[in-house]
Amino acid sequence: MDAPSLPINSITVLLAGIFAIIVVFVATWWQSARAGRPVHGRPGLVPSLVGFVTLGFDTLGIGNYAPTTAIFKLTKMVRDELIPGTLNVGSSVPVAIEAFAFMAAIAVDPVTIALLVPIGTLGGWFGGQVVSRLPRQPIQIGMGLALLVGAVFMLLTTLKLIPGGGEAIGFSGATLVLAALVNFALGGLNALGIGSYAPSLLIFSLLGMNPRAAFPIMMGSAACMLPASGIRFARSGRYDGSVALALTIGGIPGVLIAAFIVKSLPLETIRWLVVVVVLYAALSMLNAARTKEPAPSDTPAAA
Repeated sequence: MDAPSLPINSITVLLAGIFAIIVVFVATWWQSARAGRPVHGRPGLVPSLVGFVTLGFDTLGIGNYAPTTAIFKLTKMVRDELIPGTLNVGSSVPVAIEAFAFMAAIAVDPVTIALLVPIGTLGGWFGGQVVSRLPRQPIQIGMGLALLVGAVFMLLTTLKLIPGGGEAIGFSGATLVLAALVNFALGGLNALGIGSYAPSLLIFSLLGMNPRAAFPIMMGSAACMLPASGIRFARSGRYDGSVALALTIGGIPGVLIAAFIVKSLPLETIRWLVVVVVLYAALSMLNAARTKEPAPSDTPAAA
């Protein structure tokens, strides 16, 4: 599954685009904070630790949306209606750092990433407008069951009981088109609070991609989607300013440490990590469907 090649500057263009979005986001957040919409107090130690841990999980592919939301609800740290905005605003800068860490350091075909990242971003944008109106619970159940089945296949391929997986760093032809459609759909599902990292790792790996090469694609997509949503939340003031700031402060070192772990792990260990991540995501989705939590009011964190 050899992929066509483009000059490496296509990845540079993507990184420049992410940087530009983050600059606009940070400027908008700064204006919101100066205007006191909402009030930004001193960031607390506990929410900073939450950001360190959950955004570290995010970098490992586990995602930070579900565990952070669970902590917010358990501790009543953030009012329910402010959780989506707090997650988007607080996670945007750390997730952008994830993208830079993986896109600059892990080999991935420039054609593949140049196509999949913008398409995943479009999926996230349309998802906020369309997919969020769909019934959330049936989709969670379907995705949860699909991930469980996929985790079994990944486990069997990792144990070399059935053929599967691969070493490719990109896609071509019909496989590239299929991967683009998958990334668009997964971007849209983020509007329902269904993280895209685990299904991305699963599907791209089963299509023959080296699972390590999937990280730059999914991180790059998230790094575009989150600040785009974060800008809307920053302008509206519908987020907890102090907690969002704490998530950012704690999340940055968490991301950097976890990124080093992922990049230094051998491929076989990465494959086992994918199995664990997919199983965790499947059980989390099924549990969320069972508890019938309400859908978020806007595009949530992409993980």
